[in-house]
Amino acid sequence: MSTLAAAAAFPAAALAVWILLRSPFARRLVAAPTADRWHERATPLFGGVGIFLGLTAGIWIAAAADAFPVTKELGGIYGGIALLFLAGLVDDVRALPPLAKLLLQFAAGGLVVATGTNVHLVHSGVLAGAIAVIWLVGMTNAFNLLDNMDGLAATLAAIAFAFFAIDAVSVHPSHTILALALAGALACAGFLPFNLRPHGKALVFMGDSGSQVLGFTLAALGLSASWKVAGTTIATFLLPILILAVPILDTTLVTIVRLLEGRPVYQGGRDHSSHRLVRFGLSEKHAVLLLALIATALGATSLAYNVLDDQRIALVGMLVTFFLLVQFASFLADVEHRVGGEGAGTLNAFSVHSRRLVEVLVDFVLVIGAFAAAYAVRFGWPGTVNQRHIAELTLPILIGARVLAFVPFGLYRSIWRYAGSRDLAAIASAVAVSEVVTLAYMAVTQNLGDFSRSFFIVDALLCSAAIGASRLAERALVTGLHSYRSRTGRRTIIVGAGRTGRSLLRELRETAGERVIGLVDDNPSLRRRRVHGVPVIGGTHEIGRLLERFAPDVVLVTIPDAPRERLDGVVAACAAASIPCRFVRRDIDLDPRVALGAGVE
Repeated sequence: MSTLAAAAAFPAAALAVWILLRSPFARRLVAAPTADRWHERATPLFGGVGIFLGLTAGIWIAAAADAFPVTKELGGIYGGIALLFLAGLVDDVRALPPLAKLLLQFAAGGLVVATGTNVHLVHSGVLAGAIAVIWLVGMTNAFNLLDNMDGLAATLAAIAFAFFAIDAVSVHPSHTILALALAGALACAGFLPFNLRPHGKALVFMGDSGSQVLGFTLAALGLSASWKVAGTTIATFLLPILILAVPILDTTLVTIVRLLEGRPVYQGGRDHSSHRLVRFGLSEKHAVLLLALIATALGATSLAYNVLDDQRIALVGMLVTFFLLVQFASFLADVEHRVGGEGAGTLNAFSVHSRRLVEVLVDFVLVIGAFAAAYAVRFGWPGTVNQRHIAELTLPILIGARVLAFVPFGLYRSIWRYAGSRDLAAIASAVAVSEVVTLAYMAVTQNLGDFSRSFFIVDALLCSAAIGASRLAERALVTGLHSYRSRTGRRTIIVGAGRTGRSLLRELRETAGERVIGLVDDNPSLRRRRVHGVPVIGGTHEIGRLLERFAPDVVLVTIPDAPRERLDGVVAACAAASIPCRFVRRDIDLDPRVALGAGVE
């Protein structure tokens, strides 16, 4: 029961904010509205003070009540928290340069690692320390970016703290983690009434002094509660990632968008997940509620995997989780293109793209199938006990790496029926990157034993072939169906197999009721060859014979600049056979005034 002393965080945080709101600081330290910020009025910016004081009171009152022993690991974590609180407070007052903030974050992360909190999944101490520091700095900035709407960062942080507290009671028992998590959750609860008000705007913001403290504390909990004591189960590895999946997703989305637009990642903007949901039709509070529900569902599934302690259940659950997260990320990325369009509204915020659902599901099946085939090819079936064990550990990591690689490489942006060489190159690149990441992770976390590294080469080849074939299969199917349906369509011969002729051929093949039966070209190297699947049936000097043999419904000439005698011969042959002849010209640089009329300025 002494751990409940951490409940002191709630009154401490609430009282600190209440007092500061009635002090002169409420008028001096404010966040002014700007074009790249969401709020519309000047708002006090010292909520982080209340969160830090609440967290401090909860931790040390619980320690004084002998809820847990004070260790150097806890000292290192609290030292990092205090350093980032002070850095954030200075930044709120004077705006620190981005590089200075980043260096202080690395210093805080280094303090945590130096005092004994590290990633024990990794065998190499140097690599483990680097991963730990990057995780701490990354989550600190994730919550710094997430603090973009009333109540959002504090609500998601409180939910994450709550799940870490549950984990500290049920899965990885620890009085220290329980007290720290309870103190964090209750400090957020003490701040929220002033930041998320039912019928009004926020009275106070947490500022960098609050968002950095929350992100850093949660990242440290992830290390201490799971990765520091982690076994080899995938459920244990996923615990902190799923609990913090929403801020990770938001940060990833914002980072990619800003890099593509050439904007600094640290620069404020209205391109976060919450902003996109509001523009799509949700109210601000409903957007926060939706993200909170998603965070709660993800945290609950992560705990369920650990409680059940079954690798196969964790694998299936991870598949479903990644499947839904890809859909949600896709929805958020596409919101900007649908704002104000038909069907926008609150209910449609829960809809998904049925086509993309099928695409992701097909990819999951193919990735698993390629993995199983590679295992059978390399080790036989069922293989040794160690090979099966390593395979069970590898597959979830591989699937996660595949999904994370497929999205930025654009595999879910292209339309399969138009797949070409660029799509195949993107597939090969995404598979290679994800394979290397998976191999690197397994090599540093596991003793592979008789699980040969050549397996990853076989898997990459089979997966690339399977994914590539799935893209080309739809193209082949659509082309085949079109060819079948167009057997009774208008029969066309195209004169000229150059650029214009090839472009026209592709366009006609995608047009219902059109059927290109042959190309006519004088280039001898094309004789008896096929261009995009259509045969080159002869040259212009034998056009009469070709018209008699193939009996087209129309002839389209795409070489209007050819010698006059050649064109006269084609026109005359068409006239003699009573077949319509039309000339197609490719005018890329046509003046808009010519195309749209003389009134265009």
